[in-house]
Amino acid sequence: MLGQALACISVRDCLVADRNFCTSGFLFGIRRRGAFFVIRQHASTLSWQWQGKRRWKGKDGRGRDIYEQAIRLSDPETGETFTARRITIALDKPTKDGETELHILTNLPRTAADAVRIAELYADRWTIDTGFQHLTEDLRCEINTLGYPQAALFGFCTACVAYNAVSVVKAAIRAAQGKKYVEEELSMYSLTLEVAQMTAGMLVAIPTENWGIFRRMSPKKFAATLVERAQRLDPRKYLKHKRGPKRKQPKRSVARQTIMYPRRESSPCEDR
Repeated sequence: MLGQALACISVRDCLVADRNFCTSGFLFGIRRRGAFFVIRQHASTLSWQWQGKRRWKGKDGRGRDIYEQAIRLSDPETGETFTARRITIALDKPTKDGETELHILTNLPRTAADAVRIAELYADRWTIDTGFQHLTEDLRCEINTLGYPQAALFGFCTACVAYNAVSVVKAAIRAAQGKKYVEEELSMYSLTLEVAQMTAGMLVAIPTENWGIFRRMSPKKFAATLVERAQRLDPRKYLKHKRGPKRKQPKRSVARQTIMYPRRESSPCEDR
């Protein structure tokens, strides 16, 4: 499907993607279309060589060391080559695969984004992954009973619209309760669950014409109203239930078991 994706890329687009998209054909295809990429390097899907020394470029917002080094990429099919920038993020903790560094490739010029900015751009990609997780788990964008492609697409689009609405609510809560509460403590599941449980009752208790006041509001007035409502929110009601550290299970020794059966006494008829 990468060929189909290339057809959608326009001049000066910048694609941020994980290492599954890091192939020679895709990177060269992006460059041929006059576009840019910020893609994590895959260990075995590229033909490349070192070009210059690795240099320290500073620290990102999390205090991690950022390095940059030039590499030369080559396309085995066409023989083309070009020089790209290899940005390395030194991790504080190894990944689940044991990696201590992340390597990001880009063809963005330094005048457009330095190494630290490239690292921040790639870090923002995780917010997209988290968004799709909320769409799947909290807003149920994939319903198993919707077997027809059109129905499944309609369900997914409806979930996207709902996600945008919930994002507006989260923005109001962020303005009223603080960024730290929304990013670290607010449970998206609890928020969407309350909306699902309360909407039907509100539609019964409040006449339809009373909702018209929100349509007549300007965007600025509507945002101020949302923030004012969010200030009344009880933060404790929507906290995440954080999982505690896993306890190591003690090793069990396999003991030999002897099963004792009760002695069966014979009846007088059997003795005869």
